Amino acid sequence: MAKGPRKVIITCAVTGSIHTPSMSPHLPVTPQEIADAAIGAAEAGAAIIHLHARNPETGIPDQSVEAYAGILPVVKQRTGAVLNITTGGAPTMAAEERLGPALHYKPEVASLNMGSMNFGLYPMLDRYKTFEHDWEEPYLRGSDDRVFKNTFRDIEMILTRCADNGTRFEIECYDIGHLYTAKHFVDRGLIKAPIFIQSVFGILGGIGQHPEDVMHMKRTADRLFGDDYRWSVLGAGAKQMQIAAQSVMLGGNVRVGLEDSLWLGRGKLAESNAAQVAFAKKMIEDLGMAVATPDEAREILNLKGGDDVNF
Repeated sequence: MAKGPRKVIITCAVTGSIHTPSMSPHLPVTPQEIADAAIGAAEAGAAIIHLHARNPETGIPDQSVEAYAGILPVVKQRTGAVLNITTGGAPTMAAEERLGPALHYKPEVASLNMGSMNFGLYPMLDRYKTFEHDWEEPYLRGSDDRVFKNTFRDIEMILTRCADNGTRFEIECYDIGHLYTAKHFVDRGLIKAPIFIQSVFGILGGIGQHPEDVMHMKRTADRLFGDDYRWSVLGAGAKQMQIAAQSVMLGGNVRVGLEDSLWLGRGKLAESNAAQVAFAKKMIEDLGMAVATPDEAREILNLKGGDDVNF
């Protein structure tokens, strides 16, 4: 019997903490907007929804437990998607604050950054001159003297404190050294297979977006983890879909969403997260593959299931 097409997992990161509200009228900010964006992305084909929260009045990133209370149950009730809560939060937050929602809600998946790094957002000031909220311009400008702190101690704290919750991690690797950090925690038994590696391309301070950068990440992960990992990519900014296409052709998975890019084509703002998901889905199918359902993603990543969460 002929084998069916390979299943590709689409993750959609619907709001994040990089872009500020003045950059796009389509960036979801309130709990209702974030929930609606997540539901739309799931309906368009995303198996995993990666979630951040924001203050509904100002749009500033908010990593309080309460900020997620109006998002998680709504999305869970209306979709079967895997919900992934960030522990990255924003570069301005301490690790304890960033951990709070994942520790409390015990999701199937949580993101986890694999290293401290420069995280330069300030070049966006060349494109945006006016801001609706007074926090936006200093948040971007201050990133030229800000280190996104993710020490070995921070990473170990998050892994160990979530160990009894059954939460698996989207291991976010912004550079080659982050893969070696992940291997360190695998060797110590704190990260277990199948390892879900999310390679991040295009953040100023991390690896670039050249096709050779993508290949270098993939070759290194293959050598370090062999058959014990599942690979996904996200491209920040304009090369989002180009990098996604390269991942699919190399046997990987993809992440899209307004957290990573506000655009859908040159000079065209994406009007929704669902529009990016639909674009990625068509690309995957045009390349001869199929999009994984949430339950197929759960099987691929060995997740605990949507009933075993605290929301």
